[in-house]
Amino acid sequence: MKVYTLHHPHQFNKDDFPPLSIALGFFDGVHKGHQKVIQTAKEYADTHGVKSAVMTFDPHPSVVLSSKKKSVEYLSSVDQKISKIDQMGIDYVLIVRFTSAFASLEPQEFVDQYLIGLNAVHITAGFDYTYGKFGRGKMETLPFHARGIFTSTIVEKQVDHDEKISSTRIRELLAHGDVEIASHLLGSFYETEGLVIHGEKRGRKIGFPTANIETLNGLLIPSTGVYAVRMKIQNTWYDGICNVGYKPTFNDPDQAALSVEVHLFNYSESIYGEKVNVQWLKRIRSEKKFNGIDELIAQIEKDKDEAIHILSDQR
Repeated sequence: MKVYTLHHPHQFNKDDFPPLSIALGFFDGVHKGHQKVIQTAKEYADTHGVKSAVMTFDPHPSVVLSSKKKSVEYLSSVDQKISKIDQMGIDYVLIVRFTSAFASLEPQEFVDQYLIGLNAVHITAGFDYTYGKFGRGKMETLPFHARGIFTSTIVEKQVDHDEKISSTRIRELLAHGDVEIASHLLGSFYETEGLVIHGEKRGRKIGFPTANIETLNGLLIPSTGVYAVRMKIQNTWYDGICNVGYKPTFNDPDQAALSVEVHLFNYSESIYGEKVNVQWLKRIRSEKKFNGIDELIAQIEKDKDEAIHILSDQR
């Protein structure tokens, strides 16, 4: 798969690409709804003997378009998004840098420069996809803006239990700790990237050493609580439990910073500075304050036993 980053105004022309069947969308998380759009574009490419492509954007449009300083909690980093798209057998990924200048393009200008100008012969997007300044371009207006040069397919709303599958819904689920349902909608376990940093080292003192994780790339962390997880270190996955929270047994929650700490069951190496991935399998319980170290240790033992059972079932 070939990956291109486009900065507006881009310098590519039609001759730089073969005829393309392009899926359009932000595709945060590349969930099952996104997968339907991408797969539809690929099916057209395979049927008509052209190449498949996905056009996505970075950063999230709301970061640029909002009048207030806004940060977005993502479901996937750009690299994670590229990896999931690659697994679907797509030929090209086109990452458009979303800037104020790009956002100012009229719908026809966007189509001329970023679809016709990149040799699109077919476009696939979800029913609610918009393009151009103020989102004035809709899937219903795309045939007009296509100037007869490409055709298009609208993918209807994808639902699960009568609810739309959306990145917003998945974020809400993660915000409540519902990592199992979120993973079901994603089509794979929710996964975050992080860096192992120095923490307070209290876990080591009570017999449960933890890796303190600084989450990278603005990825959303599930709500506070204890989770059964897997963590990838140098391409190998290890089982463990993760505590997300403010450690109320030791700290004043009003003054403490949120921490993400992973205790691995069969790992004892020093990994400070390592980049790791955490897969979130199931929430075991909410965070709570204990009446001393002995009570905390007893609960961690219970959490560990439950996590081992959950991870064993997943195999």
